[in-house]
Formats: sequence, structure tokens, C-alpha cells
Amino acid sequence: MKQTLRNWVAALLLAAPMSVAFAAGGHAHYEKVDIDLGDQVSLQRGAQIFTNYCLSCHSASGMRFNRLQDLGLTEDEIKKNLMFTTDKVGDVMQSAMAPADAKKWFGAEPPDLTLIARSRGADYLYAYMRGFYKDPTRPTGWNNTVFDKVGMPHPLWEQQGVKAVELDAKGQPVMVKDEHGNMVPKLIWESTGLHSRRLPNGKVIEKEYDSYVRDLVNYLVYMGEPAQLERKRTGYIILIFLLAVMLPLAYFLKKEYWKDIH
Repeated sequence: MKQTLRNWVAALLLAAPMSVAFAAGGHAHYEKVDIDLGDQVSLQRGAQIFTNYCLSCHSASGMRFNRLQDLGLTEDEIKKNLMFTTDKVGDVMQSAMAPADAKKWFGAEPPDLTLIARSRGADYLYAYMRGFYKDPTRPTGWNNTVFDKVGMPHPLWEQQGVKAVELDAKGQPVMVKDEHGNMVPKLIWESTGLHSRRLPNGKVIEKEYDSYVRDLVNYLVYMGEPAQLERKRTGYIILIFLLAVMLPLAYFLKKEYWKDIH
């Protein structure tokens, strides 16, 4: 008994630092992104963005090109518009960049993105792709409000435009509080991209770019579990079967079994 108690105490002591670490780190709250895996048009656009801008550096080795037919694309459309790293539609999505080159240029091989939405979450990815800003102190010239000192350059800067840190009279970054009370650099627009526009008063509207990123994140969520919609449909069918067929049968069987007892 004493040995068991000591084991429990030891386990609790080992778990305590981990609990404190989670409490200290916390989980940031990001803006909610509207994910709709039933929106095939959005998923098709997201697949196009992914293969054009992400697949040049990142792989998605758990996804095959021919699986995009589930999104309403034909094999011919996939070959003509989405396949740039292979000529076989049954191949998995491999990066166009050699791992050795990636390590040389970025210091590490870019991660596989097949399950990135399941590990990071859609809201994180949505904030991340909207959080890049120009930072001359970084090797790539870019930083990110969500991932500080990120090693990845902004792949969609032409679509979004360029944000930079506002400097004060002494050349120091102007710091402001974000929505969580953290002090972060104040960002200003240097240029406007293809999917964001500037009004006459200088204010930038990012709705077009937000929609663009939402399509990409929508596809990343789909890629993490392509069978998700089919799995849910199967679940609904089973529930309907149980309620409409098995429940009445069970009820009448119960009545038949207990009629002589009562």
C-alpha cells in the first residue's frame, strides 16, 4: 500500500511541471475562421493555392493528386492545373525542393503539411498566413506575429501586400497592445497586394485576401482527413437506421418479452 502511494505521489510530482508549463504557455485565442468542407469551390481554390505556392517547398506525402477528384475535379484538370512536381496522377504530393537544398537555404527541411491543420488548428493557420510582416533583421527578411522569428518567407506577399514595423523618431519599433494584452510591434502597410486594396484615405481592406487564405486553410483541413465528410454521412445513416429500425424493434421485443410477466 505504501509503495503504491509513493508511486502515485511520484507520478503527480512528475506531472506538476508539465501542468505548470501548459498554464504558463497557455493557448492563444485566434480569430475564428469559417471552415466549410462542403464548399467544393472553396476547396478547389484552396487546392490550387496549395499546389502553386506551398508545394514548392512543403510536401504533403499523405495526399495523392488523384484524391482531388473527390473535390469535383477531373483527372485532366488535375494534370493541367495542379501537377507541377510529377507526371503521375496517382503520386503523392512531394515538394519540388530537394531536402538538401531546403536545409541549406532555410536551416531545416520545411515540414510535411498533410496533418498541419490537425496539429495546429485551422484558426492558427488562418492567423499565421495573415501575420507576416517585413523584418530586415531576419535572414529571409520576414517575420510573423503568430510565429516569432519564423524561418519561412511570406509565400503570398504578392497577394496580401507588405506590412512593416512602424519606427519611432529614434528608429525603435513602436509597440502596442494586441487583443490579448501582449505588447507587439505596430505594423503599417508598405504596399498593397493583388488580394487587398487601399481606399483613398489610405485604409487597407483585406477582405479579399482573408477569403483567399480561408480557401487555403479550408483545403488544409480537408487534406488532414479527406474522408471526414463521408465518415459523417455514414454516421448519420447509421444513427437514422438505429432510431428508425432498431429502436422500434427493441421496443416491441421488450413488450413481447414482458407481456406474460405483467
